[in-house]
Amino acid sequence: MTPEIYESCSKIRHTEEALVELFSSGKMNGTIHTCVGQELSSYFIINALTKSDVIFSNHRCHGHYLHRFDDIPSLIGELMGKSNGVCSGIGSSQHLCRDGFFSNGIQGGIVPLGLGAALKFKKNKEKSIAVVFIGDGTLGEGVVYESLNLASLLKLPLLIVCEDNGYAQSTKKTNSFSGDIKKRIEGFNVEYYRSNIWDEDNLEATSIEVVEKVRESQTPIFFHIDTYRLNSHSKSDDNRDQREIEQYREIDPLVIYSKNNNEIANKIDKKISSNVNKAILHSEKSKTLSLELYIENHFEKLDLLSKSIDKSKLSKNDRVIDRINAFFLDLMAIDKRVFFIGEDILDPYGGAFKVSKGLSSKFPDRVISTPISEQGIAGMSNGMALAGLRPYLEIMFGDFMTLVFDQVLNHASKFYYMYDKQVTCPVVIRTPVGGGRGYGPTHSQAIEKYFVGIDNVRVVAINAFSDPYKIYSHVHKSLHPVIVFENKSGYGRQINQYPKDFFIAQHEDNYLGNVSIKPASVEPDVLIITYGETASKVVDLLEELFVESDIICEVYILTCLYPLNLDEAIKRAKNIKKVIVLEESGSAYGIASEIISVLIHNIENLKVTRLGSLEVPIPSIRNLEDSVLQTDKIFQKIEEIVHDSL
Repeated sequence: MTPEIYESCSKIRHTEEALVELFSSGKMNGTIHTCVGQELSSYFIINALTKSDVIFSNHRCHGHYLHRFDDIPSLIGELMGKSNGVCSGIGSSQHLCRDGFFSNGIQGGIVPLGLGAALKFKKNKEKSIAVVFIGDGTLGEGVVYESLNLASLLKLPLLIVCEDNGYAQSTKKTNSFSGDIKKRIEGFNVEYYRSNIWDEDNLEATSIEVVEKVRESQTPIFFHIDTYRLNSHSKSDDNRDQREIEQYREIDPLVIYSKNNNEIANKIDKKISSNVNKAILHSEKSKTLSLELYIENHFEKLDLLSKSIDKSKLSKNDRVIDRINAFFLDLMAIDKRVFFIGEDILDPYGGAFKVSKGLSSKFPDRVISTPISEQGIAGMSNGMALAGLRPYLEIMFGDFMTLVFDQVLNHASKFYYMYDKQVTCPVVIRTPVGGGRGYGPTHSQAIEKYFVGIDNVRVVAINAFSDPYKIYSHVHKSLHPVIVFENKSGYGRQINQYPKDFFIAQHEDNYLGNVSIKPASVEPDVLIITYGETASKVVDLLEELFVESDIICEVYILTCLYPLNLDEAIKRAKNIKKVIVLEESGSAYGIASEIISVLIHNIENLKVTRLGSLEVPIPSIRNLEDSVLQTDKIFQKIEEIVHDSL
């Protein structure tokens, strides 16, 4: 070991030991996961990288960060919650971001992010690589294997470094891992290398070899490094045998160097300690971030660099599916950042509902058909968005969005705030939802209520009264994640089909504005608030309601489900005083509940009710499906509220 290597690794050890003391003295909030004992495992990897390479790290990220940037003050400031921290104290120990360095405390989920960055490098013919650091405990996560499969299939320049310290928190690897790591990795046709921190020459040579091989071959490699953690998992939670810890401390490379080179080591340690103390004093004097700066109105931020998408004009007989397909054909022709990703989306099949028809024929390099790996491809899409691309991810059925949830909630939604607004993640996830097709319990759910209200994630519902082409044109301007729900039963609907002799359509001008189908010349008896395909079902009843029950309705159709813009609906409801809110999903704890809450907060003496599906799995058999969806109850529900018989 050279003095330079010792100094680089000792900076990490001294800094982390100081952080532990700060935590014990109450000067630090939250938690801390140190890498004391593991410092050498990442030194040679990061030393072999270039500045353009991207690093994804985990909860034990301090060493990776300091090896990359050699900036003690910004790390200490971050963990002390001060504005001089790398993320202004927001992310703290586990969540760091700076110049192509990202860490997150969610195990496994960081691996597909590396796929996205690596894919961008490959498509742009850059020689940069993506590196992901994981621990041996992460090998229990299914998304790791989805990512290995994708990396191998797509031949991506991704290096996965597994720092194997033998423990997943307090659980020994022998109790949490079955089989052979090497065989697992090679089963995906990914090259496997192994070294350890106690054989420095081999570790250095192998690190240089794997970095250069990934860079030159543009294929993934898994590098398994055996190491040992001398400190507890976090804070002081350590139930390991102290004799085992002391045995590893005796063979620790830094301890051995210090014993053999006492004078040099003492001089280096003294200098580092002084710098660490100065950094602590500086951070103690720094301010904390203000609430106003932290919670600025991010939803108003748009990508002003996005080119205008207005080439296609709506024709009389255009269907919802036609307009969505036309949008992507036009968009991909003018915006080279756009990638279309999903399962079974290549021509001639063109996707389960034919949204991607023709795309792969025209843009073969930017349409990526993937294996069944929903969490993996969602993470890859997030990584692409972080890298500056504009990915559109298709999840074949909305029901499968549950497998995507972690990447939405713990990754895409968090990056902007967690990393102090240094990055945005403009990923768009679109999926068909809803029943009426006889697909049964796991392919028919209107699942949107589970995704509304996630911080920083806009939720949009396509309907047949707002041109989907224009809706997606607005979606493309977003700098933040967007989920778009398309009702599969509504794909064949013609745009703007309503009784035009008696009703008019009024579109709001604001971003992703709502639309109202209202009587042309009289005041309505009831205001119906809904969205998606349910809106079409209601509009289909307008004439029948008037002829059979002398009821005149106004249908107010939401385009953006989160955040809700109900200003115009509130104005209309104040005049009408009778409102029914309809949704296809079960209404318990649903979107209707939120809408009603807003209405009654703003309007006195409002008569309001709601209708959604029954709270049971959707059956496949037609008559039962119709009964569970309660579509046949819409007419009755409207009559009841108008005639005060609820």
